[in-house]
Amino acid sequence: MSSGLFSDLLVVDCASFIAGPAAGTVMSDFGARVIKIEPPGMGDSYRNLFRLRGAPPDSVDYFWALDSRNKESLALDLKEPAARAVLNKLIAKADVFITNFPFPIRERLGLRAEDLMHLNKRLIYASLTPYGEHGPERDRTAYDTTAWWGRSGLMDMVRATGDTEMALSMPGMGDHPTAMAMYGAIVTALYKRQLTGEGGVVSTSLMANGIWSNSCQIQAALCGYELMGRGERGQRSALTEVYQTLDERSFILAIANPAREWPLLAQALGHTEWLDDPLFATPMARFANAGILVSMLDEVFGAEVWAHWHERLSEAGITFGIVGQITDHADDPQVEANNLLPEFTDGLGLRTVDSPFQIASEPKQAPRMAPEIGQHSLQILEELGCTEAEIEALFAQT
Repeated sequence: MSSGLFSDLLVVDCASFIAGPAAGTVMSDFGARVIKIEPPGMGDSYRNLFRLRGAPPDSVDYFWALDSRNKESLALDLKEPAARAVLNKLIAKADVFITNFPFPIRERLGLRAEDLMHLNKRLIYASLTPYGEHGPERDRTAYDTTAWWGRSGLMDMVRATGDTEMALSMPGMGDHPTAMAMYGAIVTALYKRQLTGEGGVVSTSLMANGIWSNSCQIQAALCGYELMGRGERGQRSALTEVYQTLDERSFILAIANPAREWPLLAQALGHTEWLDDPLFATPMARFANAGILVSMLDEVFGAEVWAHWHERLSEAGITFGIVGQITDHADDPQVEANNLLPEFTDGLGLRTVDSPFQIASEPKQAPRMAPEIGQHSLQILEELGCTEAEIEALFAQT
């Protein structure tokens, strides 16, 4: 038995890939029991994604380890009546049902909200879609690359200049923020259930979360503003630019209050004479001569290693941040201090990425490794009161 804030909650993860299931993962971090429904044999198709990226056969399925930690796996072929009867028994006991199946598949399998809510009036039915519950594109399939990154305008805007080639998003880049919206919707519905005693339907989409992620720019467009394209390096403010150190580490200056921080920066760099230079003495002058100032800062920052500038800029109270590399985090003392990479209890020293919030006095569960396909099927079937003959029949289908 798990402990934790959600230890009395049963979540059925009847979804695939990332955004829907990851919401269940967050709930499991706080003690919820999460049962993953996946087809026998191959299991959730998400299990095979890491191999498409060239992982060797004996390597850890890092995608699955991340988003299916703490869960139990129940292998069911939902096209079979006997398997569907088992799912109905589980739904009758569940608090939350999460799915991201396309609507035509939900209709074919009888997994729409109207098909399930009569089984359990307290059920929270959580629906994740690419493009929303309504409209001409409600039945379309998508991934976060298309519905979150591309559709939102982020793909178009997040590039060095208007002429720079567009970049595809990284796996999970939009899915995991969308999972947090799904989690928030579920918890909000659970609070409503506490007030009314009744469950309900919640939903979110990749498109909605992409638009929310790009909302500052979209709001500008809604207000009639035409945003300037990104200029070349040296045409932008030199105080909000990327620089490189002697040991080839890049970092971002993010000086939003130059009246206070520009003098601090000049002093930290040992160039207080810049403060009286007519080229840089005023905000307008610094902007007009940004290319010159960028070149001068390039020379200064390129003369010392990152550790040197980290110390100097920190002491000066300058706003800045390193451009991280994915191999940095395992040894990052700030990451370690906040326990953002906890160790699996059964993973032989393997760590994972924690969900991104804490609740005071409510410790999270120590993560457990993700399950094998159908690893918990027998246990769950027995708990649901299935007879030995029913269990044998179900296993025969696999």
